[in-house]
Amino acid sequence: QVQLVESGGGLVQAGGSLGLSCAASGSIFSINTMGWYRQAPGKQRDLVATITNDGSTNYADSVKGRFTISRDNAKNTVYLQMNSLKPEDTAVYYCNRHQRRFGRWYDYWGQGTQVTVSS
Repeated sequence: QVQLVESGGGLVQAGGSLGLSCAASGSIFSINTMGWYRQAPGKQRDLVATITNDGSTNYADSVKGRFTISRDNAKNTVYLQMNSLKPEDTAVYYCNRHQRRFGRWYDYWGQGTQVTVSS
């Protein structure tokens, strides 16, 4: 089992910045992708950004140029720096770890952290 503990988030005005972090612990295996997803009220959970264990990144079009995902493999931690925030970025942000273990892939989720951007 893998535990994901998120921190960061909160309330910020439009145009401001926030940072999120997510630390993984437990049955950690090296082949993995970590990422952030978000879910606004009444909407589905959508991908924000992902980063593989070798540093390849992927971003949703809506956050490209504003958000930066990074990771520290030694700490099993992923970060999301969010700049130029917009009201439409308001959502619960979930950390995800997609991990390969003995030939199978497994998904683990954090508890979620609220990000609210006021106009």
